[in-house]
This record gives sequence, C-alpha cells and structure tokens, in this order.
Amino acid sequence: MSSSSSNATTDPVDPVPWYRELSPQDWKAFAAAWLGYAMDGFDFVLITLVLTEVAQDFHLSTVTAATLVSAAFISRWFGGLAIGAFGDRFGRRPAMVLSIALYAVGAALCGFAWDYWSLFAFRMVIGLGMAGEYTASATYVIESWPARLRNKASGMLLSGYPLGSVLAAKTYAWVVPHSSWRVLFWLGIIPVVLAIYLRKRLPETKEWTEFSAKERPVSAAAVLFTGRRSTWNLPIGVVAALSIFFVLRNQTMPVTLLLVAVVAACFVTFAVQFAGRLWPVMVALMITVFSAFLYSWPLQSLLPTYLKTDLHYDPGQVSDALLYAGIGYAAGSILAGFLGDRFGTRRAYVSMLVASLFFVWPVFALGEGHTVALWVLLFLLLGTGQGASGILPKYVSGHYPVRFRAAGLGFSYNVGALGGAAAPVLGAKLAEPLSLGTAIAVLGLSLTAVVIVLVGFDVPARVQRWADARHAAAAPPSTEAREAV
Repeated sequence: MSSSSSNATTDPVDPVPWYRELSPQDWKAFAAAWLGYAMDGFDFVLITLVLTEVAQDFHLSTVTAATLVSAAFISRWFGGLAIGAFGDRFGRRPAMVLSIALYAVGAALCGFAWDYWSLFAFRMVIGLGMAGEYTASATYVIESWPARLRNKASGMLLSGYPLGSVLAAKTYAWVVPHSSWRVLFWLGIIPVVLAIYLRKRLPETKEWTEFSAKERPVSAAAVLFTGRRSTWNLPIGVVAALSIFFVLRNQTMPVTLLLVAVVAACFVTFAVQFAGRLWPVMVALMITVFSAFLYSWPLQSLLPTYLKTDLHYDPGQVSDALLYAGIGYAAGSILAGFLGDRFGTRRAYVSMLVASLFFVWPVFALGEGHTVALWVLLFLLLGTGQGASGILPKYVSGHYPVRFRAAGLGFSYNVGALGGAAAPVLGAKLAEPLSLGTAIAVLGLSLTAVVIVLVGFDVPARVQRWADARHAAAAPPSTEAREAV
C-alpha cells in the first residue's frame, strides 16, 4: 500500500463546526424565540427600573413597592402550567405566540395603571405571559436543535433576557428623565409585534410532531382542572394563590410560616396528581429552582434601587451599571451553554456558581466613588452567577419525558420561580436591620451555596431513584416470582 493511501485512511476527519450542523430553519426558529425572550426581559424588568418613581407617585413604602415586582410571580405558576399544557397539547409554536401576546398586553396595561392595585393586577398578567414564554421558547429551541447542542441552545436563548434588560435600562435613561415611567411600558409593545409575526411563520418542532402523531400528549390542565378532580383542585389553586398573596403582605413570622406550609402542600398535591410516580423529582426540581431564584432575584430586582438610594446614582449612571451587568449576564449564559455541552450540564452549572461566590461581597463592599470597579465586578458577578441559569432549562427539562416535558418544565420552573416573588420582599425586609447591599449579599452567598449542593449532587434525580426503589420494594411479587417460590 502506498504512503499516500495509508495517510488517507489514517488521518482523522475534520469535525464539522457546531454551527454548520444547524439548518437555516434552525436558526430562524432560534431567532424568533430569542427575540421574544429578549422582549420578555425588556417588559419584565421595567418595574425594577421605575420602582422608586412608582413608589413616589403612589405613596408606597419600599417593602410595599417591592411587592409589585413579586406580583408577576404570583400568577407565573399557573401560566407555566396552563401554557405548558397548551404547548404539549397543541404544539410549541402556538404556545409561543400566546405567551408573547399575553405579556405584551400586560405591559401596555401597566402604563395605564391608576393605583397600586391596578398595577399589581396588570403585573400578574405579565407573569402569565412570562411563564409561558419561558416554557414555550425553551422547549421549542431545545427540541429543534440536535441533542448534543442543547446546552448551547439553552444558554444562547436565555442570553436574550439580559440583553432585553439592557435595552430597558438604556430606554429608561432616555425616556424617564424627560417624560414619565408610563411611557416605558407603552414602548415595550412595539418589538413584540415583530416577534409574533416571526413566530407565526415557524414550523412545529420535529420531536413534538413525531410524538403527537403516535399518542396524545399529556395536558396538565386537563389532568388537574377537568372532571371530578376539578371539584377540589380549583379551590386548592385559589387557596395557593391567596396564600402567596398574603405572604407578600408583610405578615408576622408565625403567620408567614403557616402560609408557606399551605402553599407547599397545595403544589405537592398538584405534582402528585399530574406527575404520578415522577412527583418526587418534580417537587425536588421546584425546590431547586426556588432556591435559585432566591439567590438571583434580590440582585436582579433591587439592584437599581440600591444604586439610586445607597450609591446615589442618577438615571444615566444606573443605566450604565445595568448595561455592564446585563452584558455580563448574556455572555455568561452563552458561556454556560458551551461549557455544558463540553463538560456536562451539572458540572458547568456548579462551576460557574462557585466562581460567582468570589464576586458577591466585593460588589456591595465598594461604596460610592468606585464606578469603573463596580462595572467590572457586576459584569463578573452576573456573568457567573446569573449566567449559570442559562442552562437551567436544559437541566430541568432533562428530568422529564417528551409527553409532558413542556408542562413539567413550565410547572416545576414557575412554581420554583415563586422564590422570585419572595426575593425582593425578603431583601427589602432584611435591609431594615441591615443595609440593602448587605441584605442582597447575604441572600446571594447563602442561597447560591444551597443551589450548588442541590445541583452538584443532582438531588432531584437521587430523590426519584430513592422513591423508585421504595416503590419496587413495596410492590407485590409478580406471578412468575410467586410460582418460583
């Protein structure tokens, strides 16, 4: 055999770059989902930017104003459940259109709010749409891309949210000093029209299409809220929503703990009915996501207030600080996706969270007069801590089968997102004996450590394996086993 032929047979084949594995249709699907998610970030964070202006107009305390951030989380659990179930039953694409339309309408209505309660109600409409947006977009992109690229898909998709937040921060600096906070909410609807147009032209995902042709997908809404089960599940849902609402109304500690126990019991009841034997992993994922929101949302929701009240930044300086923070968040989400595909989802997630621990305290120890250093630290903190969440959809959805992946992801993620409802209120309450910066740092350090343990040891999967082993041990022996005995 000649040397040339020998070389031809032994030389390694050059690997195809990952981006060439994607068709133009894959990129179109990603662009439509990403744009919608970016507008989700724009609309959702507007309230955090104008919290001081709203509090002044409506004569609200800091703690009461913080509940306006939390209001969207009260409705998120139902939005995640309902729109996730809609996506499982009718397809990912129509669920994407429905969700983006919901939060666009909610944002526009916020601009017409006449008092605290009207704004609270309109924020709940945004929560419904945001929950569906996360569920529908993440599931659509993850199922559209090849399996080995799905961490990249998740991380790159979630980079849209912080970049939408950056756009909101810059718009805030341009608009609010010259007009009103209401104008911000009205502007949020403009790019949404383009996103809806793009999404209506998308095909359905191949994975959902193939599955739905074989059997009818599971609908969580149908399981929980139709037939005989609706007799008790509808009241349970009302009790859960009211309990969450009263938790946010500054109750005493014993009352708060009682209400939290009631909320937990309601959602465990739903998980058992919907997920069947998979309810342990669903509950464990709810706890994991809840802890993730508790470490991340005090920073996301109260950072503008901290910059304005503690560091006395003007709107332009707040906008600049949030620009670097948002770019760090977006870059971290993309980095997390690449690391996840290279080293594994859990390993990448935990590594980035560990790195974030080194930046939490320095951010809030700087004080006034260190503007550039604060920009750098915010970039690094959000790039590691918040950026890690770019692969959280991949981590959560990987625990569910296709038949109720969207509903499972939507329900467990958005119930867990109630940590985002508690976070700004808890941060504001801790700021009363402490400073606001210290309160955010304490929550960030402690809860990040909790998430590191939960994800690092894959506690949800371990809990499910333990439950399966218990079930197998308790099951009666099969006919063959009895005859053998």
